[in-house]
This record gives sequence, structure tokens and C-alpha cells, in this order.
Amino acid sequence: MVSITVQPGLVIERVLSIEIVRVTERAAVSAARLRGRGDEKAADQAAVDAMRRELNNLPIDGTVMIGEGERDEAPMLFIGETVGNKTGPQVDIAVDPLEGTTLCAKDMPGAIAVMAMAEGGTLLNAPDVYMEKIAIGPGYPQGVVDLDAPADENVRSLAKAKGGKPQDITALILDRPRHADMIAAVRKVGAAVRLITDGDVAGVIHTADPKNTGIDIYMGIGGAPEGVLAAAALRCIGGQMQGRLVLDTDEKRARAAKMGVKDPKQKYSITDMVRGDCIVSATGVTDGSMLRGVRFENDRIYTHTVVMRSITGTVRWIEAEHRQLEKFHLD
Repeated sequence: MVSITVQPGLVIERVLSIEIVRVTERAAVSAARLRGRGDEKAADQAAVDAMRRELNNLPIDGTVMIGEGERDEAPMLFIGETVGNKTGPQVDIAVDPLEGTTLCAKDMPGAIAVMAMAEGGTLLNAPDVYMEKIAIGPGYPQGVVDLDAPADENVRSLAKAKGGKPQDITALILDRPRHADMIAAVRKVGAAVRLITDGDVAGVIHTADPKNTGIDIYMGIGGAPEGVLAAAALRCIGGQMQGRLVLDTDEKRARAAKMGVKDPKQKYSITDMVRGDCIVSATGVTDGSMLRGVRFENDRIYTHTVVMRSITGTVRWIEAEHRQLEKFHLD
């Protein structure tokens, strides 16, 4: 067991940055065993089970603020569930054990296992609803894009800040009918659109490294839990993001109010969604532009993980070779 000593003003110890890597590695390996099998539920459940087991081994007193759903909808890792062995600091947890369930089921690029850990009481307690989102990478003036501005205006503004033309901008947007007008507006102004079928946590993270990913801006409506996870990642590696919960029914507004949302129309910044120090870990399940997927070779398993911490701005890329396969076979 790892012993954690909490110093004043230092809630998340450096050792936890490595500990949470094991959590996403186990979830990714468990999901990867079901790649291409066409069973989204089975792959997701395998990742959830593995992540939950590993979380409960950590020296933390954690509460799931962003999970697989709310208590009545998710048997494990539901919003409000407590995790950890209760021997360490109080922390907030955000998880997506398998982001891109369809991608995994079809063995398509971009599925990941991802989680964030933050100081207790600092993560937005978002209900499992949709969220409007816009995100760009670091190096731009504050306010260069805005959630309430038209898509074409945001593209023009970003291109100007980048020192180029709209033709130099590539926007990443979820391929959904609700985004048809947005996609048309972005293309009309001259920018390119890369459509994705799933995986908008990774999509937002892509904006932080446009030289390698080719993505300058993310925009559109996706899941609110994924929005908070993405905000945690950008808090670590830099960038701008805004989000607004889509509370378009009385039932959703009531759920949000119960979880502490006072203004249903609030526009959240990164620091509204993640107010304290956080660490984020993501492990590839299938190959993608950011992370390689899990590889099974004879008596070895290979994983590829990125782990980030906000207080230091450190980003570690971890290529791991796992030899104690009996532990992974338990997943």
C-alpha cells in the first residue's frame, strides 16, 4: 500500500499521477479484449469493472462527480459513488472508462480509457446531459472565440489570431444531424471540417496540439461528462474552452438543480468546470492520432498512455510493457 502524506496546499501528490495510469491501463486492456466484436455494452462494462477495481485500490477518499450515469442508470461508477481505500486525500473523480464505445466495438480509431482526479469539491458536478462546447489550443488571446458567436465568426476570428485565413483552419465536429448547419457554415467560410463519429474528449484534446493533430478548433454539442473531462485535460496542457449545459426539459433542469446547478444558462469556462489542481490519464484502446491502442503479443501486453498534471503543466507519455498477465486476465 502506498502511503500518502498531505502537505498544506498540496492535495494531489505526485505519486498519484502514476497511480491513475494503472487505472486507465487496466480499463483499456479490458476493453481492448473486445475490440471489433460489435458489442458496445460488453466492452463498456469490461472497462467499467476494471476501472472500478483499480480505483478502489488507490490511497484516496474519492467521490465520482462525472461517471457512467446517475445512480438509477449505472450499476457502477455512477455519479456520487465513493471510491478508493479511504486512506488518502479527499478527491473528485471524473471517469469515462471507454470513451468511444462504438469505435471499440467496430475496431475503429480513437477509443480511449480516460479519467481525471481533482482536489475535493473542485469539479463541476454535471448531470448526464448534453453540453454545447467550443475549444481551441493554447497561445491565443482570451476571448478569441466564444460559444455564443456564430460558427463562421469564430473561424474568422481564430484565423486572424493565428495570422492566416479561414482556409488555414480545420474544425473538428461530431458527425450528427444536429450539426448540419454548423458544418455548412464552417465550410462556407472556407475552413475544413473533420467529422468524428464518437470520442469528443480526445477531440477537444486534439486542439492543444494542432501541429500533430491538424485540429485548430472543436465545436458542437456532446456529452456534459465528456466536456468536464476535456476541460480537465486542457487545464493541464493549455487552451481555452467554454461549455453550456443543454437543459431543454423540466426534468433535466430539475436534475441539474438537484446537483447544484443554479443558473441553467451559465456559460462555463475551464476554471468553472475544474477549479483546482487536477491530473488526467488517458490510455489508448484502439489506435488513434493521439494514442496507440493496446497490443497483445504472445506473453506481453503493450499500452500507450498520456498523463497530465495542471499544477506543473507536466505531460508524460508512457509506453508500458506488462508481463504479469495473470493480473490482467482477472479483468
